[in-house]
Amino acid sequence: QVQLVESGGGLVQAGGSLTLSCAASGRTFSGYAMGWFRQAPGKEREFVAAISWSGGVTYYADSVKGRFTISRDNAKNTVYLQMNSLKPEVTAVYYCAARLSYSGSYYIETRQYDYWGQGTQVTVSS
Repeated sequence: QVQLVESGGGLVQAGGSLTLSCAASGRTFSGYAMGWFRQAPGKEREFVAAISWSGGVTYYADSVKGRFTISRDNAKNTVYLQMNSLKPEVTAVYYCAARLSYSGSYYIETRQYDYWGQGTQVTVSS
């Protein structure tokens, strides 16, 4: 069992930056591939970014490529999402997710993850 707790969300003006953190506890964090997803009101949860267990492989949704960066610190049991040049359309609740995987792969579908955090709200004002 893995418990995930997101933090770092908030209100920011368009063009600004935020860094989200997801702290994991309960199991050996380094064995888990991690992902960030978001869900806006009235919309389905969508993929944002993913990272392999080692951090050696990352993957991004086209909509955030070049502006968002996913990273992890296995010594701190934490995965991060650095978000730059924020736009109002990225306003959503952001969730981190975990899946046990030593294969070096990343995962982009919600059904591929076993554990989820409670989410953190990101609001970008115009």
